[in-house]
Amino acid sequence: MMAATARHDVYQAIADPTRRQILKQLAEKDASIKEIADTYSQSRTAIVKHLQVLQEAQLVRDRKEGRAKIYSLQPAQLMEVKEWVSFFEQYWDNKLGNLKNLVEEE
Repeated sequence: MMAATARHDVYQAIADPTRRQILKQLAEKDASIKEIADTYSQSRTAIVKHLQVLQEAQLVRDRKEGRAKIYSLQPAQLMEVKEWVSFFEQYWDNKLGNLKNLVEEE
């Protein structure tokens, strides 16, 4: 029986602050593993593991350029997070609006 491959979802991927920073970095420009790793005090191996999680969540992709592996942001998966957060923004806007109306009535 074959073991199922672990796949991280977008929420697991963005739960880590280092991975969120890597996404911000890649939003500015594509970067090699070395360029990304040089930004952090973590080991290159740790950064590669973060990149693997981001790839499994389909938030980044890589391509070969010569001997280097270049990573780029794939933001489409973040739409799920945007929609989820938007729901709660509306929820709190409604709650605050109700509170405002209640206070103004008194």
